[in-house]
Parts: sequence; structure tokens; C-alpha cells
Amino acid sequence: MVRKIIHIDMDAFYASVEQRDFPALKGKPVVVGGSPDGRGVVATASYEAREYGIKSAMSAKVAVRLCPYAVFVKPRFEVYQQVSRAIREIFQRYTDLIEPLSLDEAYLDVTEDKMGIGSAIDIAREIKNAIREELNLTASAGVSVNKFIAKIASDMDKPDGLTFIGPSRIERFMEQLPVSKFFGVGKVTAEKMKKQHLLTGADLKKLSEERLVQLFGKSGKFYYRMVRGIDHRPVVPHREIKSISVEDTFPEDLEKEEELFEKLKYLSGLLHQRLLKKQLYGRTLTLKVKFSDFKQLTKSLSKNHVYRAPEEILATAYQLLKEMNTADRKIRLMGIGCANFEWPDMSSSSDVYQPTLFS
Repeated sequence: MVRKIIHIDMDAFYASVEQRDFPALKGKPVVVGGSPDGRGVVATASYEAREYGIKSAMSAKVAVRLCPYAVFVKPRFEVYQQVSRAIREIFQRYTDLIEPLSLDEAYLDVTEDKMGIGSAIDIAREIKNAIREELNLTASAGVSVNKFIAKIASDMDKPDGLTFIGPSRIERFMEQLPVSKFFGVGKVTAEKMKKQHLLTGADLKKLSEERLVQLFGKSGKFYYRMVRGIDHRPVVPHREIKSISVEDTFPEDLEKEEELFEKLKYLSGLLHQRLLKKQLYGRTLTLKVKFSDFKQLTKSLSKNHVYRAPEEILATAYQLLKEMNTADRKIRLMGIGCANFEWPDMSSSSDVYQPTLFS
């Protein structure tokens, strides 16, 4: 059976809720997040603010430099939770197979919908209309036969978009897609692909799975499947994130302390970005090191408070590396992970937190 998957992504969710509840903010560059006077970060920005280059996870100080007239609003998570629950109630009219990714986006499997509509496009349109009429907000929807394509589709016509990519279009669509649009391809990987003259899905498709693995490690297997539109992952209701981690396999083995420190600095920043995106903060940090002989060590440190700043992540990871006593051993891979998530102190104005998964 061909699956019918919808990915719903709310448009500038936090900022749109603020503009809805406070009409004076409509049409203005609104930034929801911490204060630019402290170490605040951007949780989300309205489309007016995005025109200035302001993005989620950006430092509030950078945001105010990009747009001095931006209106900074402290997040009201209790309100966003209420709205998120209302959105979920709309989803549940059509299916119980709902996989939340955050407060503002989710996958829906409507292969067999509860209302017997049959058409995933019609269901997506009804959901969008209900969100607009009942909540006075807009959402974008992507419809396809798997999660990967549906998620890409939902981002193609924002805001308030609806994009369908059917089975007959997938292969051609993926061939034309820039590699930077692939899920899991960040700036570093995109730049590495560019150096290999891999600019589109068609370029990736020319390479064998073995060659992709040689170039990009285990992610190569993922790229091999995705460029062919192959994604058998089911929609999993009530998914709970247990840990978030990042790792990097080096082009050449490293052993100099300053080189390892720079890699840890990069990984710490990357992990912080991912934690910030999910708005999850944990008390346990783990460092993984794989040596040139493929032997592997891991070491963890738990604290009585959550890891918040990239500087603290870096300092702890560097401490763990020194405790491993890696002197005179060449390292081919390092990874940093965070787990043991807890509810942090919501009273701090310098940090931004988000409840998990349609709490």
C-alpha cells in the first residue's frame, strides 16, 4: 500500500501567535526570544524580521544589529502549548498516527483517515483551513508518500503553502533538488559536497552507495536512499527524544591538542544549535573518541544543572578528552552528545526554552 504522509509546519509559529494576540505587532519585525542586552537567542522571527536575515538560534545581539528596529518579545510558552494542543486536536479529527517533531510541526499518516476522505491533499487543505478559521494562524503542508519528501514539500511554498509531490514526480524532483535542501546536510557537509562537484540530487545519484560512504561515512547510505526517494520510516506517535548528539569523522587523523580543541569547539557549537532547535537541555554530556585503530572510548559527566551555553559544553568536552589520556594516539572521529533532559529554570530571561513534543 502506498502511504499518504502529510507534514504540517506552522508559519513562524511563536511570532505569529504574538502578532495574532497583539495586533500592534502585525507587519512589524518581531523577534521572540531572549533580550539582546544579555545572552539571549532568537527562538523564532516573523517573516518581516527574516527579511533582514534574522534566523532561529541566532544571538539576539546579532539580530538587533541586523535590524535595529526589531521588536523583541519574551516567549510565552504556556500560550504556545495551549495553541499546540488545539492544533493537535485538529489533527486528531483525521488520524491518530501523529508524530510531533516540536510544538509547531508534525507528521501525519492519513493512509486510512478517520473521516474516510481518502485524499491526503484534501485532508491537508481541510487542516490548513481549520487552523486558519479556528486559531487565526497559518500553516504550510507537504504531502507525499514518505516523511522525507513530505517535509521538503512543506518548505517549498511558505508561508501558507500546500505542495504535493506524488510518486511519479519524486525521482525527477530529487534529481533537481540542491543538496543544501537535503535533510541532514548542513553548511559544512554542503561545502564538502560542493568541493566534490556535488551540487544537486542528480550529482549524488551518479555515485554508488560505496562511494558515498567513502566520502561521507554512514550518512552516505542515507544520501543514497534519499536521492532515490526511498524512506520507509513509519510515522511514530508519541516519540520521545532520549538524547541528541553530533560527531565528525576527520579527513585525516588528528593528534595535536590545538587541532582537537578546534574540532571540539566546532562540535560544541553544532550540538548547542541542535539542542536549541529542539529546546532540550540535559544534565549529562558524553564524549566519544574513535582512534585510528578503530578502538573507541566514551566518557560522560553529569551535573546538577543542565548544559546551556556552548562554552560550557566545550569546557566539559575538553575536560573529558584530557581525562581520556589520548597522548600519542591518533584520532579519526569525535562526537559529543547530551542526554538526561530536564525542565530547566524558566525564569531566566537570558535563555529560551520550549516544552517538548506537544506536551
